[in-house]
Amino acid sequence: MLSSSRLPLYSSLLLLSLSLPTWAATQKVDLDYRVRFLPESDQAEVSITLEKGEHVRSLDFNLGKQGRYSDFKADGQWAEDAGRGKWQPGKGKSTLSYRVLIDHQRKPGRYDARMTKGWTLLRGDDLVPPAALDMADKTDLVARLQFDLPKDWKSVETGWPRIGKNRFRIDNPQRKFDRPTGWMLAGKLGTRRTQLGDTEVAISAPVGEGMRRMDIMTFLTFVWPQIQQVFPRDPAKLLIVGAGDPMWRGGLSASNSYYMHADRPLVSENGTSSLVHELVHVFGRIYARDRSDWIAEGLAEYYSIELMRRAGGVSQERYQKIREQLISWSKPVTSLRTDNSNGAVTARAVLLLQELDREIRQKTKDKGNLSLDDVTRGLMRLDKVSTKDFIDITENVIGGPSKTLDTRLLR
Repeated sequence: MLSSSRLPLYSSLLLLSLSLPTWAATQKVDLDYRVRFLPESDQAEVSITLEKGEHVRSLDFNLGKQGRYSDFKADGQWAEDAGRGKWQPGKGKSTLSYRVLIDHQRKPGRYDARMTKGWTLLRGDDLVPPAALDMADKTDLVARLQFDLPKDWKSVETGWPRIGKNRFRIDNPQRKFDRPTGWMLAGKLGTRRTQLGDTEVAISAPVGEGMRRMDIMTFLTFVWPQIQQVFPRDPAKLLIVGAGDPMWRGGLSASNSYYMHADRPLVSENGTSSLVHELVHVFGRIYARDRSDWIAEGLAEYYSIELMRRAGGVSQERYQKIREQLISWSKPVTSLRTDNSNGAVTARAVLLLQELDREIRQKTKDKGNLSLDDVTRGLMRLDKVSTKDFIDITENVIGGPSKTLDTRLLR
């Protein structure tokens, strides 16, 4: 039995424990993005609205040095300095609005973001620049994206799940600040859809741009089972967008989507596939550090060949010819260590990875025939990978040092 002298303390602790769930529970705060495209000025008007601004102390945006963002208006405080903009929302419902230029040339005459009178193709990353978020503890932002389209524009596509007309749910568990990243396309569009595994796939392009949507869908259906065996990920949605000239004549990936120029072949004459290459980037999400870009680009190119071979689309004879081309192309390469791999470096990386796969298979016959796939799945667990990480994971899979990786190419 508690003594009378201890009753006040006990009562206080009891009251405190009863009140904990109320103030310790996570507070969900609506974060709404609204985008209005303005084809006449090559701009988009963007607003960011917090339903309860007092839960966010600040958003510190990296606006870059290109001057793409302008006309800022804010509830609360807004300040710009040296390519950054800091928003301190007011209490209650608070909105930041601005305009952003859409057109962007990756190199002269070649666009990786473009707006015409009938459509626009861009990355959502550019609509809302990256920002450092400072918010109250126990706060969870619930983000949604709404588009207001020009009168004669019919539809919009993103790599995010659709929750209404021109409306999408943005949810990235790896980030506190859910930005509407990835490729986006709006206007007069043609779109094909299918379900592959647990993933909703949409292939979309402006009408009249020559995008071979059914060819891409058929090819994906053919190679998808092989991709699933290597990469243990089933994204809820995958968006593939494309257009013709003067867009960038290549492929560019994001976390939930990727872009392909309409004229890119599904399989190139050298036996590789840009389509599968970019798909590996989307599924693998392997990012390099410490002059180790050869890992990300080498694996994407390696699997662009290997997955087609496993699916039965590349004969052994053709596979050997592809190797001969890679050997010839990569002869001048003396090192793989670089921040940005060119074609020759990537070709040499593919040869090294092919040799490594054979070594792993030979040395792990008693362990269940492990392969480079097991190394790749290990790399997927890291935020960014270095050459040392790659070697360490490989040696862990093999159970000892790798002869293939003991090379001056990696020093």
